[in-house]
Amino acid sequence: MSQITALAEGIYWVGAVDWNIRSFHGPAFSTHRGTTYNAYLVVDEKVALIDTVYGPFTEELVAKLKRVNDPVKIDYLVINHTESDHSGAFPAIMKLCPRARVLCTQRGYDSLKAHYNAEFDYTIVKSGDSISLGRRSLTFIEAPMLHWPDSMFTYVPEEALLLPNDAFGQHIATTNRFDDEVDIGLVMDEAAKYFANILMPFSNLILKKLEEIQKLGLNIKTIGPSHGIIWRRDPGRIIEAYSRWSESRGTAKAIIAYDTMWLSTEKMALAIMDGLVAGGAEVKLFKLSVSDRNDIIKEILDARAILVGSPTINNDILPVVSPLLDDLVGLRPKNKIGMAFGSYGWGGGAQKIIAERLKAAKIDLIEPGIAVQWVPTADDLQRCYELGREIAARIKD
Repeated sequence: MSQITALAEGIYWVGAVDWNIRSFHGPAFSTHRGTTYNAYLVVDEKVALIDTVYGPFTEELVAKLKRVNDPVKIDYLVINHTESDHSGAFPAIMKLCPRARVLCTQRGYDSLKAHYNAEFDYTIVKSGDSISLGRRSLTFIEAPMLHWPDSMFTYVPEEALLLPNDAFGQHIATTNRFDDEVDIGLVMDEAAKYFANILMPFSNLILKKLEEIQKLGLNIKTIGPSHGIIWRRDPGRIIEAYSRWSESRGTAKAIIAYDTMWLSTEKMALAIMDGLVAGGAEVKLFKLSVSDRNDIIKEILDARAILVGSPTINNDILPVVSPLLDDLVGLRPKNKIGMAFGSYGWGGGAQKIIAERLKAAKIDLIEPGIAVQWVPTADDLQRCYELGREIAARIKD
């Protein structure tokens, strides 16, 4: 069992570390480094628990609560977000403190009722609402679609502590709890992957929420997300990153994602890469059958060009190419240009299908792309190379 950690006097991390999870949201998100389910206990004249943990870790949460304070004495249970990894222990906690008041948004209430079908003392809170715990208070900020309609942030003004649930988090398991105790480069890499794969579609809403928080003049010394490490040394670092990622301030970087049957499409990919590099662009090359697409999407976050290639098979693209395109349609990355390329034998089709999917993802398409029949000739590869140079010039502009 991981240790209880104090964030401040009377405020404790009582969450759980999941060392073994390797996929999240079903198979949708790879978690190579595990994750944590962060819950926070504030012990004052009144006691508040902010969020719970994933159901299989309920016993661990309860054991930690008992070590700090009798769970029966919990006065408030704040549910910032009702997804099961944060509310899974909700019914068990409420059995221990059935008179506790549950604080959530209206949509949070609707979701809790649908998930658990249990009657408790619910209080619906809105942005600006606040409750006193004694020496400390809790203020609530609604954050719909960050990343569910029910989401909200909880703020402890006396400690300048923001508890924003899924915002500013990362999937990483560690025995340490704070940003000044871990490899910050690794943490930021996981934070980028988290943002790219989960929050990218809500970039405009994130920018508005960051502006709202700035206008509120909140003093933020510590950010305690619901996954990963707690930001206490430099919370501004992750706030600035969210602003940058939301604005899609890309660099002169291109992503080439492809697969191949008999190496023709791969030869094209390599020639395009050579042209990009010669043109001064950074390039990341991914063969889809041996790559994790969540890692690819993380790299797309700060790229300006997405080039997708496939040979034609059965008048279609290779099956391994389709999931990345489906993700791009759902995530709708901003300020990107894209291109389709590939080879074909008796009949084409893959290039057109890729182009249509890139358009559906709202990616500005470079027309016409390039398609080669059978094996690319030296002239074909030169065309690929020159196209790479042209794209490099475009994304450097």
